[in-house]
Amino acid sequence: MHFFCERILLYLIKHLMLHTMKKIFFTMMLAFVASIGFNAAIAQEVQAGPKIEFTKDVHDYGNVKNGGNGTCTFEFTNTGSQPLIISNAKGSCGCTVPEWPKEPIAPGEKQKITVKYNTKNAGPINKSVTITSNAVNEPTKVLRIKGNVAAPAEGSPVNNTGAPSAN
Repeated sequence: MHFFCERILLYLIKHLMLHTMKKIFFTMMLAFVASIGFNAAIAQEVQAGPKIEFTKDVHDYGNVKNGGNGTCTFEFTNTGSQPLIISNAKGSCGCTVPEWPKEPIAPGEKQKITVKYNTKNAGPINKSVTITSNAVNEPTKVLRIKGNVAAPAEGSPVNNTGAPSAN
């Protein structure tokens, strides 16, 4: 009889432990699935907001006459769900001057940033404009301009560094 009681007791303990382990496993799986759903909701929430998408991020002037047209535009769209605000646009030097929309840009709206380069500086152009905005995809975006400005007809020295000349 003693052997029979031990067997029943072992059987009950084994099933009780198995039942408890099933509950623990189920609880852990439920917590795991809930955390995946929570992370997906957070990821979607992070992506909601204004988004800036440029049609190009480099403008190549090619070869430009000294004193020629140094103006180019960078078109963009707010592809997000909230108004886009560009808080600053800064050229890498004083010879590169950006103009940007100061008003909020509605979702779906297209706008442009105009960049003027001083083409009285002969030599290579390799400049940047840094855009700062509230865009969730690219809060800081660097636009580039490149090309080459021909030497003036009177034979002024050519600046081969891409930096403003001292003239």
